[in-house]
Amino acid sequence: MTTITPINEDSKQESTVIESHADHRMFGLAAFLIADGMTFAGFFAAYLTFRAVNPLPTNAIYELELLLPTINTALLLASSATFHKASKYLKQTKNGLCQRWLMITAVLGVAFLTSQMFEYFTLPFGLTDNIYASTFYALTGFHGLHVSLGTIMIFIVWWQSRNPGGRITIENQFPLEATELYWHFVDGIWVILFVILYLL
Repeated sequence: MTTITPINEDSKQESTVIESHADHRMFGLAAFLIADGMTFAGFFAAYLTFRAVNPLPTNAIYELELLLPTINTALLLASSATFHKASKYLKQTKNGLCQRWLMITAVLGVAFLTSQMFEYFTLPFGLTDNIYASTFYALTGFHGLHVSLGTIMIFIVWWQSRNPGGRITIENQFPLEATELYWHFVDGIWVILFVILYLL
């Protein structure tokens, strides 16, 4: 014989309290970015230490051109602005405009990567020429990996923010907000990298 246990209102409320919990996803992402930033800080410290403690012979270090890195800086700073604009349009439930600005951001990311690859092919030194060259490629390559991952994430967010049928809406903004925070982090790292590698 089956026994039916009645459910009173108190048990329902208790169940609701147990199931609901705070959303700590953004905190988790921030913690990850702090750890990632420490990795970059290690690269920066290594590069500056090599320059200060182990000066290279006169002909072993080369003057870097500023044109392409300056263009790259402008591309990334512009991409941060366009991403922020996309986020504002999502909050206004204008998914079409949000997608348009996300695509512009992704194109700027691809343009940055293309420009960086062109710079690699025109540099007067190779990866294994000296410790300066190795650190330069490690820093810029590690950052380029982050830009590549960020660009892929933007394309995914662009697809998921379509209306109708997309998962990213005004009620579910976390994927876009997380990707935007990651992208701003990558842009900020590039500004520091640009100053240390090209201007100092």
